[in-house]
Amino acid sequence: MIFQKFLNILIIFLPWFIRRKLLVKFWGYKIHVTARIGFSYIYPRYLEMSAGTQINHFTVAIYLDAVILGYKSIIGRGNWITGFPSNTASLFFKHQKERSSKLIIGEHSAITKNHHIDCTNTIEIGNFVTIAGYDTQMLTHSINIYDNRQDSAPIKIGNYCFIGTNTVILGGANLPNYSVLGAKSLLNRDYTKEFTLYGGVPAKPIKSLDQSAKYFLRTDGFVY
Repeated sequence: MIFQKFLNILIIFLPWFIRRKLLVKFWGYKIHVTARIGFSYIYPRYLEMSAGTQINHFTVAIYLDAVILGYKSIIGRGNWITGFPSNTASLFFKHQKERSSKLIIGEHSAITKNHHIDCTNTIEIGNFVTIAGYDTQMLTHSINIYDNRQDSAPIKIGNYCFIGTNTVILGGANLPNYSVLGAKSLLNRDYTKEFTLYGGVPAKPIKSLDQSAKYFLRTDGFVY
């Protein structure tokens, strides 16, 4: 275990074209030749990066079953992504036989920088999504006080969503397609109404959004 961690750290300092080959050959990762990882510690059990994807500097992704990035998706600088892998000897989450610790990001989506993403249970982010600003927390696990044990639930973010700065999204939450979550909001419910601005603590529907908004019609993920 200590040797593995030493090796993980060591190869971070290698040129990317060499590091990519090592990660593919010896770690079993699937990394497209046009994908890139910066100076970051990215070691889930399985990593898949499609064409044009990026993980930028000073991001950590550990203790997960998988991280999967769709075409041209980006994880920015300074993000902390962690979880609790399935099929371990630990007593934690033994009652959740189907639980998996994954971060799945669709095509043309972006997580900006300095966010905390807890993938004890699966977090699925759709296509053309922006996790904007700073300091958003996605937390899939907590203590169930009634059963007196650790519990978890997945989070799902639909396609063409915009998540404002410094929000909190809890396990079991769902943000529907074509939705905006306002800054400093707390999302803790499974909503279904699309083209809606959600906001507040806890977040509630505030108003409908015009379906002709250009953000919802993008064919490329980057917003100039």
